[in-house]
Amino acid sequence: MGLRGEADQIIKKSIQAVLPDEAVAKALRGKEFGQGKIYMVAVGKAGWQMGKAAADILQDRLEAGVVVTKYDHVKGEIPRTRCFEAGHPVPDENSYLATQAALDLVAQASAEDVVVFLLSGGGSALFEKPLVPGDELQDITTQLLACGADIVEMNTIRKRLSAVKGGRFALACEPAKVFSIVLSDILGDPLDMIASGPAYPDSSTCEEALAIAEKYKLTLSEKVWQLLKEETPEELHNVETQITGSVSDLCRAAASACEALGYEPHLLTDQLNCEAREAGRFLAAIARTYQHTDKSLAFLAGGETVVHLTGKGKGGRNQELALAAAEGIAGLKETAVFSVGSDGTDGPTDAAGGYSDDGTRHKLSEQGISIYDVLQDNDAYHALEKVDGLVVTGATGTNVNDVAVLLIRR
Repeated sequence: MGLRGEADQIIKKSIQAVLPDEAVAKALRGKEFGQGKIYMVAVGKAGWQMGKAAADILQDRLEAGVVVTKYDHVKGEIPRTRCFEAGHPVPDENSYLATQAALDLVAQASAEDVVVFLLSGGGSALFEKPLVPGDELQDITTQLLACGADIVEMNTIRKRLSAVKGGRFALACEPAKVFSIVLSDILGDPLDMIASGPAYPDSSTCEEALAIAEKYKLTLSEKVWQLLKEETPEELHNVETQITGSVSDLCRAAASACEALGYEPHLLTDQLNCEAREAGRFLAAIARTYQHTDKSLAFLAGGETVVHLTGKGKGGRNQELALAAAEGIAGLKETAVFSVGSDGTDGPTDAAGGYSDDGTRHKLSEQGISIYDVLQDNDAYHALEKVDGLVVTGATGTNVNDVAVLLIRR
């Protein structure tokens, strides 16, 4: 099969294990919702998959629904449900139109009714009714992405500039009850931070939001500074929440897939949170430590790295991680590093992530390509493309962070 074939198999089996279909069905099967109407709102990169699973279970009990997901993620019609595609990672006009459709839907709900709210990562951009002009919100999001802010920092800012984040969507559903099913894409599963917590009380404070804005020297209008000083809901009384999946599930699935191929798996962490290229170099350092092993080993790290933009190239955090590792594993016997986003999209690209092995640096060097220069320009996509190092899965229908794997085959 070869290392690349094994990597592809591990990726496939890992993602299959964390698809939300069965988890959503399990959460809804046998659930008592009373005699009122059931409305459904599904938001996030896994929104269509989760919405379809819920509609299949609810069937005629479903009064009406709205799905809001990323472009090219709607895979067909869902009964009694309007499906919208919108911008990610920066919200666009379709994000605002789709969110308003969801608000209009839940505005019909009475105290006897229930809103089934299906939430997955990506919802911060896809589900938005801004309290500032849309172009200003887009600029703030772009600033946060460019400076390397992590997802918690970004959401602490964005929820204060929104009419639906930070628990405000749950308030919009009142007097109806909300049953929220969450697919976690944030380390530690903080419910107020996943998609900026539309249906969960906010644990962040104004002081934290202001500190983040000052830390990254964000350029903000006076109105935004004022909004950052306003507190979000600290209590909600109409919401029940259930988490259905997380990056720890993804790591366990990847470890199991490695073991099935004859590797001895070692989970390093499911809380990875650092610069992508540093994570790649760290995995390469582990490879050098164990280069003389006499058994096949797999080292796994789950989480979400960040990229500090220094150039204008094309790529994503998983591609940068894999390419950065290529320098350190060059020439090592039967060694590979790959990293993928479980949603199937890595940054603003059509790749899920990247793959490199002991021969990648040499192949790039033969084409006159310097790994250092590529990383400085954040152009991992084009470099990996030239050496068959892109991992392309298409939209997967799930979103539970990333997993990076070091394989040492003996």
